[in-house]
Amino acid sequence: MSLTQLLGIRHPIIQAPMVGVSTPALAAAVSNAGALGSIGIGASTPEQARAMLAQTRALTSGPFNVNLFCHRPAAADAQREAAWLEHLRPLFAEFDAEPPAAIREIYKSFLDDPDMLQMLLDERPAVVSFHFGLPPQGWIDALKAAGIRLLASATNLDEARLVEAAGVDAIVAQGIEAGGHRGVFEPEQGDAAIGTLALVRLIASQCRLPVIAAGGIMDGQGIAAALALGAAGAQLGTAFVPCPESAANAAYLAALKGPRAHATRITAAISGRPARGMVNRLWTDLDSSQAPTLPDYPTTYDAAKALHAAASAKGCNDFAVQWAGQGAPLARELPAAELVQVLVTELNTAMG
Repeated sequence: MSLTQLLGIRHPIIQAPMVGVSTPALAAAVSNAGALGSIGIGASTPEQARAMLAQTRALTSGPFNVNLFCHRPAAADAQREAAWLEHLRPLFAEFDAEPPAAIREIYKSFLDDPDMLQMLLDERPAVVSFHFGLPPQGWIDALKAAGIRLLASATNLDEARLVEAAGVDAIVAQGIEAGGHRGVFEPEQGDAAIGTLALVRLIASQCRLPVIAAGGIMDGQGIAAALALGAAGAQLGTAFVPCPESAANAAYLAALKGPRAHATRITAAISGRPARGMVNRLWTDLDSSQAPTLPDYPTTYDAAKALHAAASAKGCNDFAVQWAGQGAPLARELPAAELVQVLVTELNTAMG
């Protein structure tokens, strides 16, 4: 079965979930155009997630993808958290602010959220995808029994083999070029940092499941290159950030058009997990050799959000999180449906 048949779409293109940027309007526009739209619910409660599904369904009758975070739940560590806040104190002081008294796990891992599983079993979205790892096998089996197609990201061959063994339907091969959070299962064990094209070829040659290329792909030519190496489709994130249906603000869109889009970098200092974005003071001032040990993800993220709030209250956007992949300079400001059609036209031309 082809990827398009598996997912019930016309074009082998997936809009990446992108928590904080993707919206029901963006996902629906992509799905209505024949590709697979996505919403990210990893930072949502089950009630918020249910509402997002309802909003998306009100705008499309097509399938769409619902993405979840499967990281190891955060372990509170008051000493590490206090040390990190003290590290940030001089930055807060620039804006006449104090660091928060404490930081917290701002959202649950899916692994620790059986109510979210029940919501998915009740709502039965067409596609569910996993990032940072896999949920318990029983949960995977229950979602499959409900008729839901499952995708999971992998950043190396070992992770891809775990995805295949779990009975997931397709592998999202996330290359080092990708914007946003790396999907590495166990960051403490290191990151192989494999590029998208090499990763796609490696996984496609060793696994039976369809492979979806992700990372640095911005146009139909990039999709065609991935397909030529054995991918069954491609997932694009940064390409959809400038769409008017996204939640990206004016500063984010302006950055995508400027020099910072040409020099993205990965840091774990923002959230507690490695993620790629356009470099600003979150990269240059938080991530230093003198920095203390990071609190767990996403507790670290709570501190970064508080710092951004303090800075933005004084009119400073230097601490805004603006995730983007290495293909960012190729981003085009088009309505989502129009972008899908342009991608399809470019893909058909590239494929001859």
